[in-house]
Amino acid sequence: MRVLIATPLYPPDPGGPATYVRTLEEALPGAGVDVMVVKFGLVRRFPKLLRHLIYFFMVLRSGKEADLILALDPVSVGLPAALAARFLKKPLVVKVVGDYAWEQGRQRFGLTDTLDQFATARSLPFEVRFLQGVESWVARSAVRIIVPSEYLKRVVSTWKDVEPASISVIYNAMRSEETGRAPDAVLALPHPRIVSIGRLVPWKQMEGVIEAVKDIEGASLVIVGDGPSRARLEQLAAEVAPGKVLFTGALPHDATLTTLREADIFVLNSTYEGLSHLLIEALSLGVPSIATAVGGNPELVTDGENGLLIESRDTEMLTAAIRRLIADDVLRTRLSGNARASSARFSMDAMITATKSLLTSLV
Repeated sequence: MRVLIATPLYPPDPGGPATYVRTLEEALPGAGVDVMVVKFGLVRRFPKLLRHLIYFFMVLRSGKEADLILALDPVSVGLPAALAARFLKKPLVVKVVGDYAWEQGRQRFGLTDTLDQFATARSLPFEVRFLQGVESWVARSAVRIIVPSEYLKRVVSTWKDVEPASISVIYNAMRSEETGRAPDAVLALPHPRIVSIGRLVPWKQMEGVIEAVKDIEGASLVIVGDGPSRARLEQLAAEVAPGKVLFTGALPHDATLTTLREADIFVLNSTYEGLSHLLIEALSLGVPSIATAVGGNPELVTDGENGLLIESRDTEMLTAAIRRLIADDVLRTRLSGNARASSARFSMDAMITATKSLLTSLV
């Protein structure tokens, strides 16, 4: 069997899709599935629309040799891949790790709704409605939709005319064995060392992490990632927590993992998560973690057993949780051991076996 993977990101790009496609590219051939990868990064330098047209022809050309096309998002690569699959009469599988229309609405079109509110919203900007239509059409065009959490299955089930029976949950596998080098500036920071990682966008709520750490004596904070909110966050840190916060920018995956290993506490303060790769990686590394009880996070963390759950947008609760972990060595040790044990269900073998089984059943 030969699968063409259409991916928006590819290493050294940061992000879950880049990690995921590299995992499939390396592991599926050993399970009897040949893989071809068509990278959207090759056309990103072109103007919008033109880049998608060129990408369509790239998928169309490579797809002639494939038994199945797997698109790793429902819009940027999903739309060209869906059109190519229809033209070639090849089955299409789409992986959905979030709601693209909602994310673009938050970043570009002034939306303030949470994802759950967005799912039932009646009044939305035209551009967002258009993106909703695209992702719903692509999802309906697929013979199967893969999501990495039960939460995202519920989200995608609200898309227009998408049947829940067409959606399969396959948890991602994490590659926490990579070894790199954390930046020297990270290693120079004092303990307790708190780390938060992610795109610097509003729903990651990094400002809440900065506010939570500012009054914790002796603590330092490392923020790994880049994005449109970076300048605002750096200004906030300089004003309220001078000298306590280090922004590393985006790091290669191995350096990100090493920075995570050097953390005393990992914080994920998002108002939305489909299923966080980084939270799984923190669990597999045994880093005591605090996460908001949103999206797929409660599928990963059981409060008080393998991590701590807090309410989103509750800085006081986050501060209290950080102080609790710093003060309680027994709790940190227990959470660390349980975290490692709980991450076993995200093994490479489990994901590859489930993915191969699904893909081979469709051709």
